[in-house]
Amino acid sequence: MIDVSDTVRSVLGGSYEYRIAVQSWLGDQLLADDVPVTAGSEDSDRSLTVPDRATFTVPRRVAGVDWAPKEDDSPLAANGQRLKISLGVGKGPDGIEWFQRCELLISETTENGDGATMTVTAVGLLALVDEAKFVAPFQPSGTIGSTVRQLLEPAVTVDLGMAPDDRSVPTSAVNWDSDRLGALGELLDAWPAVPRMNEGGYLEILPDTVPTTDDAVRSFSSSTGGTVITAVGSSSRDGGFNVVVATGTSSDGSELRGLAYVSSGPWSYVGGPANPLPVPYSYSSPLLTTQAQCDDAAQTVLRRKMRQAVLRRFTVTAVPDPTIQLGDPVLVDGVLCTVETIGLPYFATGPMTLGVVTVA
Repeated sequence: MIDVSDTVRSVLGGSYEYRIAVQSWLGDQLLADDVPVTAGSEDSDRSLTVPDRATFTVPRRVAGVDWAPKEDDSPLAANGQRLKISLGVGKGPDGIEWFQRCELLISETTENGDGATMTVTAVGLLALVDEAKFVAPFQPSGTIGSTVRQLLEPAVTVDLGMAPDDRSVPTSAVNWDSDRLGALGELLDAWPAVPRMNEGGYLEILPDTVPTTDDAVRSFSSSTGGTVITAVGSSSRDGGFNVVVATGTSSDGSELRGLAYVSSGPWSYVGGPANPLPVPYSYSSPLLTTQAQCDDAAQTVLRRKMRQAVLRRFTVTAVPDPTIQLGDPVLVDGVLCTVETIGLPYFATGPMTLGVVTVA
């Protein structure tokens, strides 16, 4: 959750003023201090390799200025231009408090059929890493943390300040051919750690921990504030499993195997009606060289896969809270959940929609 003052926190969920300001940057050059956005919204999905996406409507001409991207360094061109999105929240005499919501990369600007407006599409900065395939096979060296930096920087700055204890990458153990984000995922599962894009535009690497009710940053109730909570009514066996098997190799060449079991619900490993036989999900990495590393990786992969496959899902529709971020723990009618998707309007034109899943 984005850190804001107690005054702002007290008005969220009720009636308040809601503003947006958008800057355009190209490297360290400020191209436009106030892009004239007239509509916009954000859609984020934690399961995607590039989780964040936003769209904006911008007038073609304002006060004699043509905002069409006619030059390489136009504020709305897609040549590396980044948009810094700030939102303002306030009420009454306290005025407006501004905070940065995110930093995004312009992926496309197109003129709309009316000829008077344009649609700007912007995506999370990890899109830069997704585009940047390896020119030649990449063999990491050093530590997991330094390898994460080699994969992402200078396109995306990495913050390891809260990362788990670092460790060396086994010499000559890994050789990646093309996919940088795939390599990042393997590193984080093996560490184990989880990524979170900070609102300031850099990637934080955090320990993979299970939240408790004390960690919840917000409580939503269907009985207050016009909030509507609905259970997602889909069900599929596709992707179901009841045990994660994480395999690695010890220094003497013997195989190591860590197991993590689904412990409750219909897919429970013991007595679950979904399937009484083992249904494994297999994960293997040469980065795992001890039994403890295999055990930890199995638990991390279990939590990630359960969020995608077998946990209960809810949709929360509520007054916008622009401080909520992907992965935040929230209480939904008293049930501890994590935020997996966000649909956030940047103007006071409609509600916020959160997709949440119960905590494993």
